[in-house]
This record gives sequence, structure tokens and C-alpha cells, in this order.
Amino acid sequence: MSSPQARPELPLALVETSFLASAASLAWLTSFYLGLTPVLRLFLPIPLAMATRRWGHRWGWLGLITTFLLLSVLMGPPRGLAYILRYGFLAVMLGYHWRRGTGWGMTILQAIGVGTVGFFAQIGVLSVLVGEDLWLYITNQATGALEWLLDRLGILWQPTVWAIQMATVVLVMLNTAVYTLVVQLMAWALLERLDAPVPPPPVWLRAWLGLDEP
Repeated sequence: MSSPQARPELPLALVETSFLASAASLAWLTSFYLGLTPVLRLFLPIPLAMATRRWGHRWGWLGLITTFLLLSVLMGPPRGLAYILRYGFLAVMLGYHWRRGTGWGMTILQAIGVGTVGFFAQIGVLSVLVGEDLWLYITNQATGALEWLLDRLGILWQPTVWAIQMATVVLVMLNTAVYTLVVQLMAWALLERLDAPVPPPPVWLRAWLGLDEP
């Protein structure tokens, strides 16, 4: 009776996924406590996306669970959950599509759905943490900004609450699309050097950015 063959890549996958999960946790912890989220925001999904890209979605989910456990110990479960909802699921989805070589258009389209749901789930978690309805706060801020803009433009129109909320959702979706596009550009520029290449940008984007010019 033959013994099962050991897979030589398993120890490397385990060590690398653990390291990348630790890197993701450290980046979130640093950005949260030092107020560096605007700077580190583009880096936050990269470690888990890279783990998924290199070793497959099963290792990506393992990295996601490891990151949540680390953050739960270091910062508490709600803040760990906030990272998972906002960046973790998006990271695994990006790594999955990078590994399959999916085009940028389809990847960004799915990222809009995952990122938008994650944003509002994060708002729900933060609302529980601070004991305030942050969605109501966001709606009030958006109403004030829109009324100020309409007043400056001389437009006599009183937006309804429903219109404000729909406009906010559309803005979140647009923000997620732009964010995913920039993250993919950064990953495409960096990960090829780490033996985890990302599908190249579409031709129109390469031409617009001048990437094909000598």
C-alpha cells in the first residue's frame, strides 16, 4: 500500500500566506491608529490578493481568516471585521481574477458589487461601535453639500431624501470602481517582480496613460 505523496509546495504556501496575512494586519493596524488610511489605502488589499493570486482561493480564504483572527486579538473583533468587510473580501476576489487572467472590465464590475456591499456593511459595524447611525450622518452631510452646490449654481430644487441616498450609493460605486482601477494598476506594476503577475491593462488604458510609448 503506497503512502500519500507529500506536496512540496504546501510548507511554502503556508509560510507565505501567514506572512502576507501578518502584513495585511500590520498595514490595517498602522493605518487605523496613525491616521494613515489615505496613504496606505491602496496597499490594504494587496497582501491577501497576492496570497490568492499565488496559491489559489483556498489559501486566500485561509489568509482572510488568519487576518481576522490577528486583528481581533490586536484591535478587537469589530475592527477586525471592519477590515474584512471593506478590504478582505475585495482582496480575495481580486486575487482570484488575477490568477484566472480575467479582464480588467469584468474584475472592476464585480469589485463594484463587492466593494459597495462591503462599504455599507462597514458603516453598519462602525455604527454599532460608536452608537450612532452613520448612514443618517452621511445622508445629512450629503444633503448639506448638495444644497450648497445647488445654491451656488442658482438651481431652485429641493432634493428628496430618496434622491440624496441614491446619489450617495452611486458615488460609492464610482469611488469603488476608481479605487479598484488604481489598485490594479499598482499591483500590475509591482507584483510581476514578485512572481505573481497581474493581467495587463486594456489597450485603451495603456494608450491613455502612455505606457506603450518608448
